[in-house]
Amino acid sequence: MASRLRRAALAVLFTSTFAIPSLADTGSGAYLAGRQAIFQSDYAAAEQYYSEALRSDPENNQLLESVVVARLSLGEIERALPVAEAIEERGMPSQAARMVIAANMVADGALEEFLARDPETQGVGPLVDGLMMGWAHMGQGAMTKAMEQFDQVSTQEGLREFAMYHKALALASVGDFEGAEAIFSADNDAVARFTRRAALARTEVLSQLDRNEDALLFLSTVFAAGSDPSIEGYEARLAAGETLPFTHVRTPQDGMAEVFFSVGAALSSEAAQTYVLLYAQVAAFLRTDHVDAILLTAELLDALEQYDLAVQAYRRVPADSSDYHAAELGRAEVLSRAGKTDAAAEVLQSLAAQSPDLPSVHVALADLQRRQEDYAEAVQTYDKAIELIEEGAGSNWFLHYARGISHERLKQWDQAEADFRRALELNPDQPQVLNYLGYSLVERQEKLDEALDMIERAVAARPDSGYIVDSLGWVLFRLGRYDEAVGHMERAVELMPVDPVVNDHLGDVYWAVGRAREAEFQWKRALSFIDPEDTDGEADPDRIRRKLEIGLDAVLVEEGAEPLKVANEG
Repeated sequence: MASRLRRAALAVLFTSTFAIPSLADTGSGAYLAGRQAIFQSDYAAAEQYYSEALRSDPENNQLLESVVVARLSLGEIERALPVAEAIEERGMPSQAARMVIAANMVADGALEEFLARDPETQGVGPLVDGLMMGWAHMGQGAMTKAMEQFDQVSTQEGLREFAMYHKALALASVGDFEGAEAIFSADNDAVARFTRRAALARTEVLSQLDRNEDALLFLSTVFAAGSDPSIEGYEARLAAGETLPFTHVRTPQDGMAEVFFSVGAALSSEAAQTYVLLYAQVAAFLRTDHVDAILLTAELLDALEQYDLAVQAYRRVPADSSDYHAAELGRAEVLSRAGKTDAAAEVLQSLAAQSPDLPSVHVALADLQRRQEDYAEAVQTYDKAIELIEEGAGSNWFLHYARGISHERLKQWDQAEADFRRALELNPDQPQVLNYLGYSLVERQEKLDEALDMIERAVAARPDSGYIVDSLGWVLFRLGRYDEAVGHMERAVELMPVDPVVNDHLGDVYWAVGRAREAEFQWKRALSFIDPEDTDGEADPDRIRRKLEIGLDAVLVEEGAEPLKVANEG
């Protein structure tokens, strides 16, 4: 969606006031606790504390607003209604309260009452109000008024696609598929390409017009092959000759849910996540099977680190939905971020059993197994994912790279190197792969000239990556080019000042150029940054302590390693 459209929508939406509690100290512990909870997006705790504070001070306008926002954020829109009505009775300007009142009116079928509301003093915002009025007229059977209303919204700058999308949905909802297709196909399919849902709505419209071949062609021009399993489901049904039902909007209430979803989705990259969440929750309230609204709600809650609420939202997607796999992948990712990796693995293993031919599931499971350091299982799962994805596909580079890491951690170097080199065949200048393979070769003291070339290319691509700059300094050290290594290692420490490995490396480089006191300082810093619980870390605390006791040269002698030797030294 064009940024111009987003900016226009944002400007219209924020015309209405959305009150936020002030920082005034009410002296209430519950109020202060609620403020802290809402700051952390902990809506359940905020609702509890603010409700408690409101019982003690029922005339406090700020508390009324805070309770509405907390309940709306939780999707508890019916519970928010009495408080929202109290706000409106007092004449307080509150967009959240107006959203709650409007949503409950629609859910109750009170369309006449909704249309009687004054948009200036009781509206959510010009864009939402305009579209909802169109759907309210549809609900009353006033088709002409509805079309006029959508046309009126379309005259506002930047909002034509919004209005025409909803007009097309309205026509299709009453069986006028020719009229809907006329809108979708106009201006080189501008409205049909407006959003993913618009594209799928047009697909259903074309199928209803007995134009499955056109629908298939349209999908192929909009979506990349294999990019979305649910799209593949549409394509399979169309290819089989099935007439797809029109499901995107079945009733005027569905249309109003679509208003809140489409506006919220448009704002998702522009407005605060906490604000967008209100729109997503209203959409899911008005239409409980609006899977895209549920997924948006879950994604927002995940981004706000409300993992339990996000998991609950993902679980609302039914197993027979074409987007069930997406919901389960999202749920597994949230569980993993919440530290519940075993539960995440169970979700992915179950999904892999249900959808054995879905590459994205095996990739997610393999990535999780790799993060859990279960490298043997990760290799097997990456094997399956690579089998399922077309050989030579550009995205395959990461699978070979990730499997290569797993092989390397299992000390299966030949397989690891083969994977890294295959990843570079698919993506020749990928800095992560260049760095990992180059650094691994340095550590193995193999093919150092090639390793240097790889790492220099990686640094050119990512000059501000501390890991990659460290690799360049380290390969120069391994090559005996100590003076050249100093600047790169110092830069790496600037970029990653508390990394134990980088500080340890800088200490070795300082020692090699005769700066023993600075070397000892860096080794001590490295020791201070090592996590005692990290037993698999590259920085070896015992070796660093030994270097502090007897120096790097003596440690190398003890280890039977080659002594330090300046490059080209006679």
